[in-house]
Amino acid sequence: MTMSTENGVGGLPVHIHGFALMHVAMRRDARRIATAAPNVTRANAGPVRTWFDQLRDVIEWHHRTEDDVLFPALRDRVADFAAKEKELAHDHTELDQSMADVSTALRGDLGAVPEAARKFETILLDHLAVEEPIVFPVFVDDLTRQQYLDIENQVMRSAGPGMRAFLFPWLFDGVDKRTADAAAAVSIPPPVRLIGNTVLTWRYERLLAPIRRLGEPGATNEG
Repeated sequence: MTMSTENGVGGLPVHIHGFALMHVAMRRDARRIATAAPNVTRANAGPVRTWFDQLRDVIEWHHRTEDDVLFPALRDRVADFAAKEKELAHDHTELDQSMADVSTALRGDLGAVPEAARKFETILLDHLAVEEPIVFPVFVDDLTRQQYLDIENQVMRSAGPGMRAFLFPWLFDGVDKRTADAAAAVSIPPPVRLIGNTVLTWRYERLLAPIRRLGEPGATNEG
C-alpha cells in the first residue's frame, strides 16, 4: 500500500482520503504559487495576497489541529507515537515561517516572491515526505476505521464557518468526481456537501481565478 500523496490518494483507504486530500491540495497550491510568483506585479499582487492568505490560514489551521487534536489522540491510542511525533515538531515551525515569508514578500518586495515561493514549496514537500510515512501507517494499522473517523470528526468541528467555506471546495479542486464523492461521503454531512458543490465552489473559483491566470503558459509580469 502506498503511504504517500505524491501521486494522489489512490493507494490509500477511502476513510483517510479527507486527511490525504489536504496534503494533495497543499502540494497543488505550493506549485501554483511557485509557478505564478515570477508574474506577480503591483497591479495583480492584491488578489494573489488574498488567495495566499486564505491558503496560509487553512494550512496553519491544519497544523493546529494536528498539534492540538490529532497528535494527542494518537499518543493516547498508540504506544510509540510520541517518539515518532518528535520528528515532526520542527517541520511545522519551519513550514509556517516559509509561508510568512511569502506573505511578507507579497506585501513588500515583490522581487523576493519567487524565491520565497520556491522555498515554501520545497519545505512543504520535504515536510510531507517526513510526515506521511509516519502518520499514514498509524491511521491504517493502529486505529480502526471508526477510531480514525471519530478523531477526524473532532478535527472538523474545530473549523469555523469561514474556514469551512474555503476548506471544502479547496479539498476537491482538481480531484476526479468519484474520489471526491467517496471522500465527501465519509467526512462531510450531506447538507454541507450540497452547499460546497454550489455556492462555496463559485466563491472559491472567483478567489482562485487570478492565481490560476498567472500560472498559465504565456503569462508575464508586464503591466
